[in-house]
Amino acid sequence: MQREEIYQATLDKWGEEAQYDQAVEECAELIAALKHFRRGKIDAQAVIDELADVTLMIGQLTWMFGKKEINRAIEEKLVKLNKLLEE
Repeated sequence: MQREEIYQATLDKWGEEAQYDQAVEECAELIAALKHFRRGKIDAQAVIDELADVTLMIGQLTWMFGKKEINRAIEEKLVKLNKLLEE
């Protein structure tokens, strides 16, 4: 299955609200993993696994909200970031 097919299948099975909640949960797990990594309680692979989960959820949310709209917002943020770097 292609990613977009998987994204649609998750929506069909669990619905949008559940996917929003899942995205929040995955972000929280990444936050916890980063804090544990910084304290030496877990290894880099644990962080990588959480990053993979968050990356998949970002892909799904990007698909849900619109790739074109997300890419436009990213470009705007990159312009702002570049200005900050130049200051």
